[in-house]
Amino acid sequence: MDRDTAEPDTDALPGPNARKWVDFHSEHAAPSEYSHEFVWDVTAEADGPFVTDVDGNVLLDFTCHIGAAPLGYNNEKVLSKVREFDLVEPMKIAGQDMYFGAGPDPHTAEFPGSSHLMERLVDVSDHYGMDTVFLSNSGAEAVENAMKIAHDHNPTAKHGVAFQGSFHGRTLGTLSLTKSKDVYTRHYPQVAGIETVPFCADRDCTADTCDCGFFAGANAGAGSRFRDLLAPEGGHVDPSEIAFAVLEPIQGVGGYRFPSDEFMAEVGDVCSAYDIPLIVDEIQSGVGRTGEMWASDHYAIEPDVIASAKGLRVGATVSTSEIFPSEKNRLGSTFGGGDILASMYGALTLEAIEEYDLLDNATERGRQARERLRDGAPDHVEDVRGKGLMLAVEFDSPERRNAVVEAALERGMLTLGCGKKTIRLLPPLDATEREIELGTEIFCEAMDAVASKTPA
Repeated sequence: MDRDTAEPDTDALPGPNARKWVDFHSEHAAPSEYSHEFVWDVTAEADGPFVTDVDGNVLLDFTCHIGAAPLGYNNEKVLSKVREFDLVEPMKIAGQDMYFGAGPDPHTAEFPGSSHLMERLVDVSDHYGMDTVFLSNSGAEAVENAMKIAHDHNPTAKHGVAFQGSFHGRTLGTLSLTKSKDVYTRHYPQVAGIETVPFCADRDCTADTCDCGFFAGANAGAGSRFRDLLAPEGGHVDPSEIAFAVLEPIQGVGGYRFPSDEFMAEVGDVCSAYDIPLIVDEIQSGVGRTGEMWASDHYAIEPDVIASAKGLRVGATVSTSEIFPSEKNRLGSTFGGGDILASMYGALTLEAIEEYDLLDNATERGRQARERLRDGAPDHVEDVRGKGLMLAVEFDSPERRNAVVEAALERGMLTLGCGKKTIRLLPPLDATEREIELGTEIFCEAMDAVASKTPA
């Protein structure tokens, strides 16, 4: 497959082979939430955003596996450096209990491992003073460990602060912070002491114009709902008893909601004024997705802990040695840091972002995509928004959104819904001008196709 000339080429979807694979998978799998019956053929050709399914259909994937494959498929920027690595057994070891390396000296090693990945994570987070990393298996574990180190840092704390519309994972601990869809949390027990405040998703609002509730009463001098929660501001919570505030700089599952600068500045000011550790969940928004290494870099906040995953191929909790517990075995994980190939891919992804100026590329290609989508948006599109290549198109109804997802798939383009009526678009960080032109053209055709067919 030649990425420079490839185009979507599809027949009926899902095809007969895909149906066989879906049926086979479903025989024993717990029910899940697959958005469409696309089945990637891992033995077939794929390159960047182009991928082949088990029926030979070629599709343009603008989901990047919800950001977990930030450079798409078989990307030579990473694959060329991995190709010479001879697979070993075991590929996954008890990485919290055993070290691993590649050769006599980490500074001359031919292949990076988990130690190199941690070093590079510190490098891209040193503007926040971060110097310590704990690796795990997933984003939920990264957030869970962020909660744990914050509580260890303040062992008498009884509270945490989360934001409406948030999604932080599916463990019982992270579900206690998740304030979006009821299907994630219904009937599950909750960690006590979590306070919830509004998330302001009007990216242009100020304290005077905000109508989401976060700045309620601000004109009367009452401040934000976050500030009003605290006892010194007239609320009921002693800030010294708050272990953390946890925030997605850009909400993902909640609908790709981009906050205003004033909202973020107020969150940062409150955390700074009352010494409340700020955990930022960068699982979808981090690793270059927004045109900065971390979405937090766009805003006037100073994170104390970063939780990352997806594009890193592993989970990572990044903070300072002052916040991390020093007691041996206080944190642990059998496989955390022990997936040899995943750690290598994570380190090489960070290396590729720097080597190929992919932050700048994400910024420029994101600008191109937003302009194209806004120019081609029919009346039923309520908003086109994004930072870098973290893009969203919001429709006038969930039904319209769902119809556009299907219409795009019929034309050979993979997209995903989020929130109530939004589609998220996540092209590879090295997407080319041609690929953005091709993808936005298909997407605009899909929007036009459902304009007269789907009621608002």
